[in-house]
Amino acid sequence: MSEIKKNRMFMHCPSFKESMGKSDQQNGVTHPSYDYHKTEAFIELPSFEEAVSHPSYVDLLDLRRSERVYTDECMTQEQLAFMLWSAQGIQKTRGEGKISTFRPAPSGGARHPFELYIAVKNVEGLETGFYHYVPAKHIGEKKVVIERLGPLFDDYETKMNDLVVGQKWAVKAPVILFVSCIPYRAEWRYNNAAHRVMLIDLGHVGQNMMLSATALGLGSCCLAAYDQQLCDEAFSFNGIDEYTVYVLPMGKVKEGSKEG
Repeated sequence: MSEIKKNRMFMHCPSFKESMGKSDQQNGVTHPSYDYHKTEAFIELPSFEEAVSHPSYVDLLDLRRSERVYTDECMTQEQLAFMLWSAQGIQKTRGEGKISTFRPAPSGGARHPFELYIAVKNVEGLETGFYHYVPAKHIGEKKVVIERLGPLFDDYETKMNDLVVGQKWAVKAPVILFVSCIPYRAEWRYNNAAHRVMLIDLGHVGQNMMLSATALGLGSCCLAAYDQQLCDEAFSFNGIDEYTVYVLPMGKVKEGSKEG
């Protein structure tokens, strides 16, 4: 079977009944935790209640475009907070042991296998560096906590350009979001049917992020092209239990550069 045909078959809907019957959930294995952080260097960002500048949903759909030309204007912490919460904030939990989480972006089985990491180049009041969003710190609240992971590369322009495989326009953005996947969160429930579902879920997260950037009066562009190994190494992912799946630069769009 050709690679193209294999990929087409992967997009077919598998037997969920069969897959779930063999899952760790059905076998009584404790569910994976969504309370995930790597340091204790927590920073609470300010309220984002006043950050949105385009409240009309019709306007958002009409204005959203993939934007690739950014100014050097810094982002605010409020803008960053809204962006993170709208993609992966935990609104509530359900089930014994808080087995499922509900968030602004939908996810099959409420598994939400994704984490958000941030390369901050120019955000008002934040040191440049790598950060990670920790949504479990404020469940059910419109508050955002991030943890600082470390400084950016010494040669940011060159190293980040390598991460995004030569897309130099992306490196100019004040913020680049990196979405990682922790696949076992979905595999625990769906076994070998989980991976197709996670790809669908990833699209939901990407659309939320782009609409949110538009709501903030900013531009963004989802990237499926990046250097897998370099991105994983930058955030200390092992490439199996956690790995990069999406990249999104965002910032103020240069006037007159609107794309179709």
